[in-house]
Amino acid sequence: EPMDSTMDDAVAGDFALINKLDIQCDLKTLSDDVKESLESEGKNSKKEEPQELLQSQDFIGEKLGSGEPSHSVKVHTVPKPGKGADLSKPPCRKAKEIRKERKRLKLMQQNPAGELEGFQAQGHPPSLFAPKAKSNQPKSLEDLIFESLPENASHKLEVRLVPVSFEDPEFKSSFSQSFSLYVKYQVAIHQDPPDECGKTEFTRFLCSSPLEAETPPNGPDCGYGSFHQQYWLDGKIIAVGVIDILPNCVSSVYLYYDPDYSFLSLGVYSALREIAFTRQLHEKTSQLSYYYMGFYIHSCPKMKYKGQYRPSDLLCPETYVWVPIEQCLPSLENSKYCRFNQDPEAVDEDRSTEPDRLQVFHKRAIMPYGVYKKQQKDPSEEAAVLQYASLVGQKCSERMLLFRN
Repeated sequence: EPMDSTMDDAVAGDFALINKLDIQCDLKTLSDDVKESLESEGKNSKKEEPQELLQSQDFIGEKLGSGEPSHSVKVHTVPKPGKGADLSKPPCRKAKEIRKERKRLKLMQQNPAGELEGFQAQGHPPSLFAPKAKSNQPKSLEDLIFESLPENASHKLEVRLVPVSFEDPEFKSSFSQSFSLYVKYQVAIHQDPPDECGKTEFTRFLCSSPLEAETPPNGPDCGYGSFHQQYWLDGKIIAVGVIDILPNCVSSVYLYYDPDYSFLSLGVYSALREIAFTRQLHEKTSQLSYYYMGFYIHSCPKMKYKGQYRPSDLLCPETYVWVPIEQCLPSLENSKYCRFNQDPEAVDEDRSTEPDRLQVFHKRAIMPYGVYKKQQKDPSEEAAVLQYASLVGQKCSERMLLFRN
């Protein structure tokens, strides 16, 4: 006879429960039970029937191991020739199935929490078996970055944070190797002519920083300032991430790497390392809580990759508020430039409202723009100063000095 509906539902129910609790089940006993059931129902059936059933059973095992929902998988057999299920009769239940169900209910009564702890399909007491840890859970960023390797690992990767200062012995000793790597990267990746990649250009671009190094007591152990995060693989620098560590954020300035190691996706890896590093710094210095990747250009593949890291925000270029990137992308698909703030009435809260208070440095003296402009007769000068004021906002225009010659 075809397998009765009660057995069919019991098998599906067992696997749904096992899948829900994420418990690995030994399928051998269940397979043997089904085989015995087939053999006891008649010897005249074709050999292909139990084979088909066992194949279906194996399929359930595969589905269970894959982590896919297994409650939708049913075991079906072909009815024997000349016979069919009599739907008018109540479904016949096997004695073994009734015994298994009684045992299960008894165990559940003895241990009401057993369903949560993990019931074994073999009928063993739940307390004897610890639930299997979920294997399909994504790793945290820290697990990925700081995963320990065996002592006999084939390669050794070391990441060093070096202050950008020729007075720092580590920066000074690695400068030559770091510079050679920069030239190799610029020529291969950006097709820069070698004569434009001299030490002067390199120093001006990535070593001369306007930031003063500072180590306040409430700041991170490494202090604030500009740094090179060097990636050493087997004693050789293969990548350098240039970053600024500031009171509220880590700002990613530039990355250059050995093109021979492009297959390692060092751009992605370094970004993940820098995000993890920002989170580390945040634990010590709570206000340091953001990671800045610089400008985002949706139409440029070399800049568009930054949108892959979530959650992230883009700065509205008109109202200077942060907007989740998911809300910005549809607008950027239609226009290269757009306002992200959806409120048409919103304005820049820190816009320049009193340009005369702007601070100017002129002839070795600091003065407000209101005083400076009385000495000027060039009409273009006012337009340039007002443009500067609109770009930096009222607060910064009063805190910074605009140099005029």
